Amino acid sequence: MDKKIAMNPNKVVRFLGKEPKDFTRDDIVRYCVDNQIEFVNFHYQGWDGNLKTLNFVILSQQHLEEILDAGERVDGSSLFPFIQAGKSDLYVKPRMNTAFLNPFTEVPTLDLLCDYYDRDGKPFESSPRHILHKASEVFTQTTGLKMETMGELEYYVVGDDEELYKIPDQKGYHESEPYCKYASLRTDAMRMIAQCGGLIKYGHSEVGNFSQDGKLYEQNEIEFLPTDIEDAADQLVIAKWVMYQLAYEYGVTLTFAPKITKGMAGSGLHVHMKFTQDGKSVMADGGELTDICKKAIAGLMLAGTSLPAFGNPSLESFQRLVPHQEAPTSLCWSFSNRSALVRVPLGWQHQPEFSGKQTFEWRASDGMANIYLLMAALCCATRHGLESEDALEVAEKTYVGLGVNIHDAQNKAIHDALEQLPASCAEAADELEKDRAIYTDEGIFSDSLVDYQIGFLKGI
Repeated sequence: MDKKIAMNPNKVVRFLGKEPKDFTRDDIVRYCVDNQIEFVNFHYQGWDGNLKTLNFVILSQQHLEEILDAGERVDGSSLFPFIQAGKSDLYVKPRMNTAFLNPFTEVPTLDLLCDYYDRDGKPFESSPRHILHKASEVFTQTTGLKMETMGELEYYVVGDDEELYKIPDQKGYHESEPYCKYASLRTDAMRMIAQCGGLIKYGHSEVGNFSQDGKLYEQNEIEFLPTDIEDAADQLVIAKWVMYQLAYEYGVTLTFAPKITKGMAGSGLHVHMKFTQDGKSVMADGGELTDICKKAIAGLMLAGTSLPAFGNPSLESFQRLVPHQEAPTSLCWSFSNRSALVRVPLGWQHQPEFSGKQTFEWRASDGMANIYLLMAALCCATRHGLESEDALEVAEKTYVGLGVNIHDAQNKAIHDALEQLPASCAEAADELEKDRAIYTDEGIFSDSLVDYQIGFLKGI
C-alpha cells in the first residue's frame, strides 16, 4: 500500500486505498455498504461561521446514491441574513473528497462538506466557500502559481481552578501534564481532526494561562501543515467544530475569542502562506527570498489596513491588537520577528535543503473570522501584490530588521514611519471601502457583499 495511505488517520482513505482528491460517488457508496454506515451527515457553513448539519438515515443503496447525487434543499434566508425569505431556496451538494467517519457518533455515520447552489443549479455566488474557490482559481489563472496556506488555531479552555501543579500566569508555553491541565483535550482533538482529514503539524500549550474568580484559563494551540488554500480552510472549519463538540463532552468552555482580559495573552489565527509552481516552492532561492515571495508580502502590506475587515470582525479583535502582547499593530514585515505584521520564519532561509518548507506568516487575524472569507481576502491581497508594479519597492520600505521591536521607545522613528492597523471595526470598514477594488477585482467579492460587510462592521 502507498505510504501516504497506510498510516492515514482518515478511515475512509485507508479503506478505499486512495487519496481524498480521487474519491468518487461510487467509492463513497462502496464504503457505506461495506462498513454498514447507517447515517450520512451533510455539513455546510452558515454566515455566522458555524458548521450546520443535515442528517440522513440511509434507507437503501438507491436512497444513498440519490442524496449523494442530488443533495438537498435548505432555507437560505435562515443561513444568510442578506437572503430574502421570498426567494430563499438554496441547495447543498456534498463534495466526495471531504468524506470522513464521524468521530463522535455511536451509530456508524459518514460526514461530508457541501457546497451551496441556487435554484438554477449554479454555485451560490455569496457563499463564503465559493468566494474562496473563485479567489483561488483566479489566482492560479493570472499568476501561474498555486497558493497554499496553513493555520495556527490558538484557543483558551476555561475550567475549574485547582491548586495542584500550578504555574505562574502567562508562563504556559509548551508545558506538559500535569502543569498543562487540558493536554488530553488537545490531543483528543488532534486525533479526531486528523481522522476527519486535517493535516496537523503539531499541538502544544501556549503562553497564556491565568486564574480568575475560581476559574482556570489555559491557552493551547493546534497548528496545521501547508496545503491547497481551499482544503486548508475546510480543515480549519472542521477543526473548530470538533473542538467545540469535544469541549462540550469534557464539560468545559473552549473559546477562540481574541482577548479574554486585559494584560493577558490573546488568541490569534495566524495564517502561513506558501506558493508553488508545478509542485515546487517558489519562496526561496539559494537561501534568499525570491521576488515572488517579496511581492506577495507587499500585497499584504498594501491591503494590510483592510484585511482586518475579514480577519478581525469583533470588538475583542482590536483589544488583542495592542503593543507589547506579541500582536502586530504596524504594517511591516521581518524575519523571525513577532512584533511584525508578517513574519518570515528564519530557520528555513539559511538551510537550502529545507527551502521547500519556506512560508511567511500573517499574524493579525483571529479565530472569530469567517475562515473562508479570510482565506479569500488573503488570496486577493497577495495576488494584488504580485500584479503591482511597485511591489518590490513597497516590500523594501516596509521591511524591519531582525531583532527590531518596533514597540520599543528607541525604535519610535521606525514605528512612526509605518502605517498602522485600524483600531476598531468601524475603522476597518472604512479601510475596506478604500481598498474595495482589491477584493472585487475579477468578481471575487461582489460589491453587495462588500457593502454588507461594511455595514455589519459599522454596526458592531
